[in-house]
Amino acid sequence: MDLETVKLSQIVERLAPELSPFLTEREMDISIVLRDGLALLEPADAMEIVQHSICNQQREALLQ
Repeated sequence: MDLETVKLSQIVERLAPELSPFLTEREMDISIVLRDGLALLEPADAMEIVQHSICNQQREALLQ
């Protein structure tokens, strides 16, 4: 198992570029740790990561 840390922007650019206009700069800059690295990531995985990242950003904004 190889852990790899990437920015959400790398995941979006590679697997879901159509989502790019809907994400803020702050969201695109989130660091994501991938258990098996970017090479093995599937488009469905990318969508799930984006969804969770947006939810976490919104939750943090509400707590502030």
